Amino acid sequence: MARHARGDNGFTLIELQIVVAMVGIIAAIAVPNLARARQSGNEASAIGSVRAVNSGEKTFAASCGAGGYAQSNADLAKAPPGGSPFISPDLVRADVVATAKSGYTIDVNDNADALNRDVTPAFETCNGSAGASRAMYHVVADPVDRGSTGTRSFGSDHRGRIYFNTTAAVANPIPSALTDFLN
Repeated sequence: MARHARGDNGFTLIELQIVVAMVGIIAAIAVPNLARARQSGNEASAIGSVRAVNSGEKTFAASCGAGGYAQSNADLAKAPPGGSPFISPDLVRADVVATAKSGYTIDVNDNADALNRDVTPAFETCNGSAGASRAMYHVVADPVDRGSTGTRSFGSDHRGRIYFNTTAAVANPIPSALTDFLN
């Protein structure tokens, strides 16, 4: 039976410690980048959701609200007879933290602009909305945990332009002085 020399039986303790240290350094570099990538993905999803709401609102106004807009996620989720809902199912309950979409709440609500007014009573909308269709709407996408799930809030209204704010939710109504928007 042949005997091996003492140094031929595997890795030394110092070699293993060097490998563990290298893995730790690589992980320390990679983890923050992964978090930023996740935030970017969440923000892209939020922007897409706001665009989907804008599109759904325009379709609702043209086909169901007699030129007025829906005032909630729930009203956009109601399909007209023989038709499809105006927003996708993942946006229906995205207005609360427990059912947020990709780290963002997406909330359609009444625009607080003083010129906003009722266009059509709720019972006259083609989908039996809970609220009247109105001349304006406001939608906001807000991170569930600012700095973790996202760093920017997004908002839009009947004009269709998407605005963003890095410190708080986009105000309702969107101030005319706000110049931070996406093209």
